[in-house]
Amino acid sequence: MSYLVLARKWRPQIFEDVVGQQPIVRTLKNALARNRVAHAMIFSGVRGVGKTTLARIMAKALNCETDGERPCNQCESCQEITKGVSLDLNEIDGASNRGIQEIRELKENIRFLPAKSQFKIIIIDEVHMLTTEAFNALLKTLEEPPEHVYFMFATTELHKVPITILSRCQRYELKRVGFDELVDFLKKIAQAEDVSIPRASLEKIARESEGSIRDGLSLLDQIFSFCGNEVKDEDVIEVLGLVDRQVYEDLTGRLLGGSLSGSLDLLDRCYSSGIDLKRFAGDLLLFVRSMLISKVSSHPEQILDLSDNDLERLQAASAAYSVETLSQLFQVLLKGVEELHYSSHPRMVLEMTFIKVVESSQVVAVSALLEKVDSLLQNPGINAGGEEMTRPSPVMPESLMAGPVAKKDDGQSKDDEQKISEEKARPSARETPVEVRLESREDMPPVDFSSPKEERAAGSGNKDVRKHWDEFVEYVLDRKRWMAHVLRLSAGARQEDGNLVLKFEAVSECKVLQQPENVKVLTEFAQDFFQRELKIKFSLPGADSGSALNGEQKGPQEERRALANDPLVQMTTEIFGGQVVNIRTGPRSR
Repeated sequence: MSYLVLARKWRPQIFEDVVGQQPIVRTLKNALARNRVAHAMIFSGVRGVGKTTLARIMAKALNCETDGERPCNQCESCQEITKGVSLDLNEIDGASNRGIQEIRELKENIRFLPAKSQFKIIIIDEVHMLTTEAFNALLKTLEEPPEHVYFMFATTELHKVPITILSRCQRYELKRVGFDELVDFLKKIAQAEDVSIPRASLEKIARESEGSIRDGLSLLDQIFSFCGNEVKDEDVIEVLGLVDRQVYEDLTGRLLGGSLSGSLDLLDRCYSSGIDLKRFAGDLLLFVRSMLISKVSSHPEQILDLSDNDLERLQAASAAYSVETLSQLFQVLLKGVEELHYSSHPRMVLEMTFIKVVESSQVVAVSALLEKVDSLLQNPGINAGGEEMTRPSPVMPESLMAGPVAKKDDGQSKDDEQKISEEKARPSARETPVEVRLESREDMPPVDFSSPKEERAAGSGNKDVRKHWDEFVEYVLDRKRWMAHVLRLSAGARQEDGNLVLKFEAVSECKVLQQPENVKVLTEFAQDFFQRELKIKFSLPGADSGSALNGEQKGPQEERRALANDPLVQMTTEIFGGQVVNIRTGPRSR
């Protein structure tokens, strides 16, 4: 007899031999014991997880001649099904018998009683390959089959089976076999075949099989043929065309460390060894994904198919990097791998991807640059690194040194020191409460908040936008210098229906200013200076005037209205007999 491959030799013949599908096995055994077996069943799942195997075991169990544990695998019916010579088991390939004529012949045959067994079993493998007409011809028979017939379907693509067929079947969805279960099963096979193989090699085989027992047995069979009775890790790597995980760890460290030359040298060595670059890039992406999951997941062993030793090494390697860094690396590599699969020059694509990875680590967000510019402009004594620059102290003229020096009393000096310390300890502008100033001057009219739409003026209000525009730019310059420079680029400003309309000749001149957070700050400045509820709008050539703030960002108007109507403010005005004459919500006011 010719050689029987491991996938056929070790194919499960009874329920106890099935690996990794315990919930489904338990359901089928209970259905047999309680005589509640459905007349039509469909087994779905990825390749090599036991769909057709379970269907054959169920066929054995239904026609088993013993009354004990079923199937016994010893009676005549079980032996015939095992050898594939049973007259009452029809196993059909759905890919080659997919037409309506084959289904008609099947319907004619199932009218007759079984030849020897108790039931006729119809197994259709890859049932999703049947045509629409064949499915329709099967509907009535599948809904009300003869009492002596059982249908069992197997498919890898359940979504292609019509819902009318699925509704008539009892569905069993098989999952991928767990990593540890598959490793233990391969170890059992190796021991039975009298082959010595380390567990690390078995883990590599299990990882390559991706939860498929048949794929794992096929790879194990190939390695046994190559190595004989003694298998080493180097042999497994050579046969399967794998790259050692240490290579991916070194390459990732060089990329994140900014060593572009070292990364390209390592890629050149891998390419010279004859590896498939598309496979190499995909495995590198999976390694970075494993690093990211081991960094963020509390139970990475449940997600990653790794041994305890590999998981510890992976966690140690990812501990040196932040989640944002690993995520950015994954995104750049993912885009490069997608381009590589459609490129005729994969090496060049991979090299350019490595360059992008190294360069992306030096990119700084625009918001961070603007904050740093604001910090430098407001604190000219601070350099870009955040350190205070030393300046030579001015020399006082002798004439002034000899003259009288005015000194404050101790009480006033202490007050000044206390103010300075409080100023240093004061939190940032965004974290402090907004100030509402009360005055009891009769010549200043109070702020009227009876209608949100009308123009309101208070204190030093009634300022005209056109007349006081330069003063407003100076007001902004004292608070956000870059914003004032952008305002100076505007071709004009006007007040129109409660809006401060800024006209620009080019979109590029106000692109940064149109960002929602910058519009909100500018709105606060405008309301504080003009003491009116103004909204910022931009007038650009070739476009209608549009507001840069959406409905969720009407913060300044609502904040001013809420402050004026605050119960504490109203109570204070009543107690002291004052009036709300000025409301400021800008950062400097805070």
